[in-house]
Amino acid sequence: MKEFVELLRRLTQSFGPSGHEEEVRALLQEEAHRAGTLTEVDTLGNLIARTGNPQGPVVMLAAHMDEIGLMVTHADEKGFLRLQRIGGMGYHFLPGKRFWTADGRVLAVGVEKFEDVKDITWNKLYLDGPDVAPGTCLVAEGPLVWQGDRVTGKALDDRVGCAILLHVLWQMRRSPNQVCCVFTVQEEVGLRGAQTAAFGLQPHIGIAVDVTTTGDTPGAHPMAVSLGKGVAIKVADRSIITHPLLRQALIKTAGEANIPYQLEVLEKGGCDAGAIHLSREGVVTGAVSIPVRYVHTPAETADLRDMAAASELLCRFLAKPVAL
Repeated sequence: MKEFVELLRRLTQSFGPSGHEEEVRALLQEEAHRAGTLTEVDTLGNLIARTGNPQGPVVMLAAHMDEIGLMVTHADEKGFLRLQRIGGMGYHFLPGKRFWTADGRVLAVGVEKFEDVKDITWNKLYLDGPDVAPGTCLVAEGPLVWQGDRVTGKALDDRVGCAILLHVLWQMRRSPNQVCCVFTVQEEVGLRGAQTAAFGLQPHIGIAVDVTTTGDTPGAHPMAVSLGKGVAIKVADRSIITHPLLRQALIKTAGEANIPYQLEVLEKGGCDAGAIHLSREGVVTGAVSIPVRYVHTPAETADLRDMAAASELLCRFLAKPVAL
């Protein structure tokens, strides 16, 4: 467990907003090589690592490397930097937060005339830091904290999925399937890496490994997913209605192995599965999710037991030839 959390720490503290995943990719490539797998990087920047039987059915597992962030658009007449978001970055929590650039510069977020939360709008926010060029990208500061079975920090979406895919690479070297673990780029801005990777790999089956929100906090929107109650097997989100045969196969695998699981219907948001299932003539696609509270903030919170359940479910499913 300690080794897994340390891997999560290294992944979450790596700089990797959408379109700038190089640092995360280098770390994942190093870890994939340690697992004894060959890797390749495609044109868009996806990292692809293959294991298992090269003659077996192709199963594509996808977890995205990128995280949400900010981009500098220009400096105003007083020299303060105006910004736009990268991905689904909210703005109400931004004033007073610190963001950092790829070269380690730290900038603070300010807001004009802040007297009430209603004053916080994108056109009133600015970054306080001189000599930063337009187009510079930043990510939130959020160190990983481990407390009992839970971890809190930034970019658990989706460095958690990336860590799980690395575990699969270690465990599935004797899988009867050709397991293609794809660490995708630019998921947060439109599922772009998964789209090109699926087109190139032509998988028989696709499974996205990502996070999902929960319905277990005070006043939360009703949702049948809670922290610590197991891996979430996706039924649907805004990007996909998962294939019933694959969904039932994952449920059956979890039931037979006594793996705790939940069924997920995500009313807002999507995942890489949405791009994979529409590739070429269509791909049988599903998704497994790790419940996370406070998604898209620097304080995302997840349960290590849910991560372990997701890893075990994938490994059990891939240990047999897939035939749907």
